[in-house]
Order: sequence, then C-alpha cells, then structure tokens
Amino acid sequence: MALKTKVKEYREKAGLKQSELAELVHARRETIVHLENGRYNPSLKLAMDIAKVFHVPVEALFEFTED
Repeated sequence: MALKTKVKEYREKAGLKQSELAELVHARRETIVHLENGRYNPSLKLAMDIAKVFHVPVEALFEFTED
C-alpha cells in the first residue's frame, strides 16, 4: 500500500509555506517536506492536526492505494 497525500495542494491553496504549516501543527518543516513527497506516513494526531488547519476531513488529505 502507498500513501497518497494532497497536503501540498491544500497548503498551496491556503498560501502557506511548509514552515508555516509545520509551526501550526507543531512539527518540523522537514516532516512536512517528507510528507508531501510521500516518504513519511504521519501519525494519526499529525494527520488530524493538518486536516483541522484546512477544515477538511482526514480522508480529503490522505488516501492509501494499492501499489
């Protein structure tokens, strides 16, 4: 299974820099970079915190797909 994410899309629509999103969810900028590139699976808390920033359900940001 692979994690597909729309975090970058939502972040750019909101006009946020990676560092700004990281600060809002109490994470490192590098975590956001890896998350957007599909190289990091977020914890449930982080996923929910990011979804809360964009006022969307977690499922709008993250999806597991078959390889």
